[in-house]
Amino acid sequence: MAMNVVLVNFTEQGIRNIKESPKRAQGFRELCKKSSVTVREVLWLQGPYDMLTIIEGTDEAMTAVLLTMGKLGNVRTLTLRAMDAETIGRVLDKVT
Repeated sequence: MAMNVVLVNFTEQGIRNIKESPKRAQGFRELCKKSSVTVREVLWLQGPYDMLTIIEGTDEAMTAVLLTMGKLGNVRTLTLRAMDAETIGRVLDKVT
């Protein structure tokens, strides 16, 4: 399974309805569960990004979940492929 770190920014619509953010995060968790995507973490941030999530699943499932969330209009995302120590170790074993 792949792991992604997703940096999230609220849109104008999302920030206007900021008090609904915890409820929307719960909806995100439920959507992920239905899509066989594991949510490792959801964090609200201060700084250039508003939230950070760590999700795990197939590339197709994670992409579908993030596109579904983006379609709702509350957030825009930046997705980064992430690797734990075991995964990077396997990658490094293949480096010549």
